[in-house]
Amino acid sequence: MIKVDELQTSFYTSKGEIKAVDGVSFDVPTGKTLGIVGESGSGKSITSLSIMRLLEDPGKIKGGKITFSGEDLLAKSESAMRSIRGNRISMIFQEPMTSLNPVFTIGDQIAESYMIHEGLSKKQALKKALGMLELVGIPSPKDRLKAYPHQLSGGMRQRAMIAIALACRPELLIADEPTTALDVTIQAQILRLINNLQDELGMSMMLITHDLGVVAETCDYVAVMYAGKIVEYADVNTLFHSPKHPYTVGLLKSLPRHDIDQEELEVIKGMVPRPDDLPDGCRFAPRCPFATKLCEEKLPTLDTMADKNQVRCWIYTDQWDGPEVNVKNDYGTAQSK
Repeated sequence: MIKVDELQTSFYTSKGEIKAVDGVSFDVPTGKTLGIVGESGSGKSITSLSIMRLLEDPGKIKGGKITFSGEDLLAKSESAMRSIRGNRISMIFQEPMTSLNPVFTIGDQIAESYMIHEGLSKKQALKKALGMLELVGIPSPKDRLKAYPHQLSGGMRQRAMIAIALACRPELLIADEPTTALDVTIQAQILRLINNLQDELGMSMMLITHDLGVVAETCDYVAVMYAGKIVEYADVNTLFHSPKHPYTVGLLKSLPRHDIDQEELEVIKGMVPRPDDLPDGCRFAPRCPFATKLCEEKLPTLDTMADKNQVRCWIYTDQWDGPEVNVKNDYGTAQSK
């Protein structure tokens, strides 16, 4: 459905070029879900905004290729992209309260998609908007059609955002932290709704999140990002049962467990590097318990393993100059840097 190849997105500031997304490649198969995970500042949201071509100055796509259904999105004019956004590719943004227009009713905001992309009249568009509110499970949809965003709860605002995103039945849905700030029960409802609509519409989806529990429930494939690069890429079962990159293992070990007694959660020591002060070698090396001089000096490539898992780590190469380790079992036992 969509293939991203060596995407590079930078911000040009008074401090010079800041590489927010640095050579990222992945694809999303038709009808499948790719989860993109990582800490804040890893480049997840900038990747999605680059695909939608919604970057604002001083951000700029510096290089790479984004192919959607055989078409190069980076080669398209702005008017051509406007016909694609909200129609063939839609996005659910992080904060529904800031994404929804406070001075227009929910019905008007959903109807706008139909009027722009399908050329419907206001009356026809509002009728279809009502159908979308029913589809996403908003109670009393006729009343909500005339309501303003501040009159809805957080969960209903998020459902309204989903209704807007899915109004024209897109081929690809990009969901950027779609359950942020929602309580656990509402979060489960929203995720179940998205999954059901995906099955019904047959669309592909990119799910951007920092929540590995959400990934386990909803995704087919996972790309783990760190400091602007993908450090591991695998199908969801492989990633959870056989993680390879020390960062991925650290993320998984930091999750609370219900099957064992835990006095305290494990943590990944240190902080994500600032994008204007990246390490010369592996970007995770300053926080990695296994890092050697090689890791500090040279950036590893994203290599494919025997199980088709892709990992960016010197440990799995012939050039590894440290002791033999089992990352999954030994993580946290080595001396942390």
